[in-house]
Amino acid sequence: MKVYLSKYRNHWLSPYTILEKIFFWRKIDYDEPIIDKLSVLIEPFSLALLKFLDFFHPRITYIKIDKWDTWSMDSTLAEIILPMLKQLKETNHGYQIVDMEDVPVELRSTTHEEYDSQLYFNWYHDEQIENLGSARWDWVMDEMIWTFEQLADENNDSQFYSDSFKLEEYRKHQERIGEGLRLFGKYYRGLWD
Repeated sequence: MKVYLSKYRNHWLSPYTILEKIFFWRKIDYDEPIIDKLSVLIEPFSLALLKFLDFFHPRITYIKIDKWDTWSMDSTLAEIILPMLKQLKETNHGYQIVDMEDVPVELRSTTHEEYDSQLYFNWYHDEQIENLGSARWDWVMDEMIWTFEQLADENNDSQFYSDSFKLEEYRKHQERIGEGLRLFGKYYRGLWD
């Protein structure tokens, strides 16, 4: 397998950025009639430049999958997903709204107002609400990371095969992995920074 994904390209050059350079000796007011008219005149050139640069300097996405990469695809993907989840947790600047039933009791909402404010993005800048929402997301991220650590480790279930097979512990271990995969699927679209 070979994967190369370049950074996202941002070729947009705003007409206002151009006007700020043209009127370098003063701060421009975007609501000024002259600035508004000039920005309308410059916008087609900005769009043309954007299309030109997007065509000649696109984002590179090269992915080559070999036959052996799909032999044990679940393990292959786990090895890729795990470092990405770890990096996301380290660099994350926000959090996904997590449903109450997906977290332990101590992380659940105590009031309907707090839960409703998160559901409808009606943030009241309440530090306690922010901390609880962030703690929920951290818990979900930790569960996903633990799950993919287990899946990336070929010997993750060897701990259950000592003198006798520990069926109950093995079952709980597999249930936790299943729950981590469920969380990964449910909050997949929240995995961004």
